[in-house]
Amino acid sequence: MIKKAVLPVAGLGTRFLPATKASPKEMLPILDKPLIQYAVEEAVKVGIEEFLFITGKHKRAIEDHFDKAYELEERLKRAGKYDLLEKINCFENLNIAYIRQKEPKGLGDAILCAKPFVKDEAFVVILSDDLIDPDHSVLHEMIKIYEEKKAPVIALEAVPLEEVSRYGIVSGKKIDGYYIVDNLIEKPEPAHAPSNLAIIGRYILTPQIFKYLDSLQPGRGGEIQLTDALKVLLDETVIYGYIIEGKRYDAGEKLGYLKTIVEFALKDTEISYQFVSFLKDKFSNL
Repeated sequence: MIKKAVLPVAGLGTRFLPATKASPKEMLPILDKPLIQYAVEEAVKVGIEEFLFITGKHKRAIEDHFDKAYELEERLKRAGKYDLLEKINCFENLNIAYIRQKEPKGLGDAILCAKPFVKDEAFVVILSDDLIDPDHSVLHEMIKIYEEKKAPVIALEAVPLEEVSRYGIVSGKKIDGYYIVDNLIEKPEPAHAPSNLAIIGRYILTPQIFKYLDSLQPGRGGEIQLTDALKVLLDETVIYGYIIEGKRYDAGEKLGYLKTIVEFALKDTEISYQFVSFLKDKFSNL
């Protein structure tokens, strides 16, 4: 069974500057939890036990978030706020490690940093920018495909053709509810895209990927692209694509981030009623 997850969090977060100048983008809150916590919770639900964060400079807040906070815990105990105490201690039994990516050279380079942690096991990669509705376990379905096929699996979503230049794009043949991938291109222009099937930030990879990442030349944007390594990997193994079920929230850019907050607020039983009333008042004055 897959027990390890790699979470690349070394990006500069330039779309959210100046907020991310000294604070990680992954710590931006969606209501009362940061983006990175949703990613970890998603992995825990499918039995992941070991986590590796690929970090960079100014990312200490992530380590602190998953560490003990003795002074805060004591204050909560004295105040009798045991519900909050339980919330901040929910990850204390996880095995978490951190490796620093020396410079931001792309997602492929970040994954390569995980080689000593992964060793000879298959592993999950989660990009916290892509927040998937917690009611739908995309990773669970992807793991089922991996357990049957013993080959890499990537999450896919159909996107508008005018947006394909923002994603890694694949083409393939659909069989039995999933795709057998036959081509991958990183951020193509719409006229050159093989389809509108975009790679979403969930991967199940095997150690084979490191061989290709290690020898890969920089691609789009001068970075080591995971999509490019997967394309070469096709010569060695089959890669499967799973069309995600449930809603995917793109919290990696401002408008998507705001939409995510609104949708999660509307589903929150504590504040949804008051929030809807607030929105109605705002819209009535437009």
